[in-house]
Amino acid sequence: MAEGVEVPPSSWEKDLADALEEGGCDLETVRNIIQGRQLPADVRAKVWKIALNVVGKGDSLASWDGSLDLPEQSIIHKDCQELIDQLSVPEEEKSVLRLDIESVITFYCKSRNVTYSSCLGWIHLLKPLVHLRLPRSDLYNCFYAIMNKFIPRDCFMKGRPFHLFRLLLQYHEPELCSFLDTKKMTPDSYALNWLGSLFSYYCSTEVTQAIWDGYLQQADPFFIYFLMLIILVNAKDIILAQESDKEEMIKILETSPANLDTEDIEDLFSLAQYYCSKTPASFRKDNHSLFGSSLLGLKDDDTDLSQALCLAVSVSEILQANQQQGEGVRFFVVDCRPAEQYNAGHLSTAFHLDSDLMLQNPSEFAQSVKSLLEAQKQSIESGSIAGGEHLCFMGSGREEEDMYMNMVLAHFLQKNKEYVSIAKGGFMALQQHLADINVEGPENGYGHWIASTSGSRSSINSSVDGDSPNGSSDGKGVKSLVNKMTVALKTKSVNVKEKVISFIENTSTPVDRIPFNIPWPDRASLERHVSSSDRVGKPYRGVKPVFSIGDEEEYDTDEIDSSSMSDDDRKEVVNIQTWINKPDVKYNFPCNEVKENGHMFPSHLLVTATHMYCLREIPSRKGLAYIQSRQALSSVVKITSKKKHPELITFKYGNSNTSGIEILAVERYLIPNAGDATKAIKQQIMKVLDALES
Repeated sequence: MAEGVEVPPSSWEKDLADALEEGGCDLETVRNIIQGRQLPADVRAKVWKIALNVVGKGDSLASWDGSLDLPEQSIIHKDCQELIDQLSVPEEEKSVLRLDIESVITFYCKSRNVTYSSCLGWIHLLKPLVHLRLPRSDLYNCFYAIMNKFIPRDCFMKGRPFHLFRLLLQYHEPELCSFLDTKKMTPDSYALNWLGSLFSYYCSTEVTQAIWDGYLQQADPFFIYFLMLIILVNAKDIILAQESDKEEMIKILETSPANLDTEDIEDLFSLAQYYCSKTPASFRKDNHSLFGSSLLGLKDDDTDLSQALCLAVSVSEILQANQQQGEGVRFFVVDCRPAEQYNAGHLSTAFHLDSDLMLQNPSEFAQSVKSLLEAQKQSIESGSIAGGEHLCFMGSGREEEDMYMNMVLAHFLQKNKEYVSIAKGGFMALQQHLADINVEGPENGYGHWIASTSGSRSSINSSVDGDSPNGSSDGKGVKSLVNKMTVALKTKSVNVKEKVISFIENTSTPVDRIPFNIPWPDRASLERHVSSSDRVGKPYRGVKPVFSIGDEEEYDTDEIDSSSMSDDDRKEVVNIQTWINKPDVKYNFPCNEVKENGHMFPSHLLVTATHMYCLREIPSRKGLAYIQSRQALSSVVKITSKKKHPELITFKYGNSNTSGIEILAVERYLIPNAGDATKAIKQQIMKVLDALES
């Protein structure tokens, strides 16, 4: 479309209608056309069915005898009748519609072995769907999909979802969270029906439809948490100024979504997106079992969120976050272990704050806190890899030792400091993670992240294979390296501030460590220059190639296989031909994805300028596929083939540095004309590497 040409307001609506009429339309196509605009009422049913992935699903109730004979059937009947009475439905249609709704609820209870109760809020969840006038089979499929994908497990009083929401509120709005805690107003007391009905309990039909239009297109069940957060943030001033009693305040809060108009929804979603971008990914990843099928829930994290002091962040996210460029969550890590533990080994970018000082020497602790905040400010301004506006506190990982660290955490939370988190599992988890991700062996470089200030390099390295300096050994050992933090992070208040800031301002020069692929500003000092001809085959100046193409040995079948981790019910469904015809897709290779157990799945490998996608065909839905994986071409470190089966190609993804290659994921494909495919992919990888190098 030429620039400067004004598009008629209805043109996108026509494009949407045409795409839906043609059939085989996937969620991404719908999103690209709608682009956040208000959804026309006449296509809402089709769009929601696509977003809920129920297009073409069979009639689940077909085999049911239709018996309405549950012990609580009278309650179900009464609630369904009350819903019908609220709707503007012709009298002759009411009985049929009521039977549809009652059948949906009854069959769901029977098939899921659930006892119905009015307080579950299902009637309110069904209300927006009933307005679409769907056939009974579609009504059930949509209701089931919403319950399965968007209503969290344990959505009841004192349930886990509400403890998680409190941690999110505390992370972004500690003052408001503290105020509500003081009043003993827990999230389940005011937000139970927000979450359980996806706002349909209090919002008008028009507002609910507008919210669901955006929420279902997001395809992210956790996004409801950020919508809830914005509702609270918007009411913050009113809440803090309230002098009413607890019950009245809860009522005011609980009914606040009723004040939303359709004009507010765009701003509501924009603000929710902003807060979402300022939230650690661990919020989702560590709590993914809240949503989805019951089989996923069997592996629930047993962490008691009601006892959590603050939001926990995984050590893997801490390591990865500060490699990111531009916007996003970046952490300023605060190591709160005693000085002797810190000196024996610590995360190379961590600031040391000895938590013991809080009780032993309060004045020195206060000075250290001032130095910490100043160092954080300086690190952000200087663009240091150690810098970040999100404070993450790290202890040892042993509960009895971290008691003082918890007191330090509480100190920052009482000061209403936003973006405060704790490193899950502490330093022990960090050591374990760095050892685990190096599948080539410990000498491949997990020690690059660890620094020491306790002795010479030779004495530190000797602890890798033997006892640690303090006489203990965890079996794996931690390779520690001397760096600039040798004297910069002592706990004496007189020197802390100046030396820490000096360290942060000078971190642009690498100190004998290259954590993964962080783009150090002074990268030229590493003397790495690899031309296109150098990359495949021989290492150059001691650095292994970014990727290699060669024969695969038999022993590497036990590598990581990340592609098997997804659950089909939660993957995005796309139209294969639509994706193949995308202008940015350079190559399409029909193939079979091969799993470790030998199972094969018809798939398509699509290669763009920067990424490689695997679309796994859905046997029951011709022309559609799941997005099985998405990998950056720059992360390909090896492409290998079996000697006896050259068409079986293995792609290994990871990072390459001076210590070797770290394999993070492995995928295998059976590709006809594999030579042509690997040649094309290799050439595209070369272009990516050339672009990165220039």
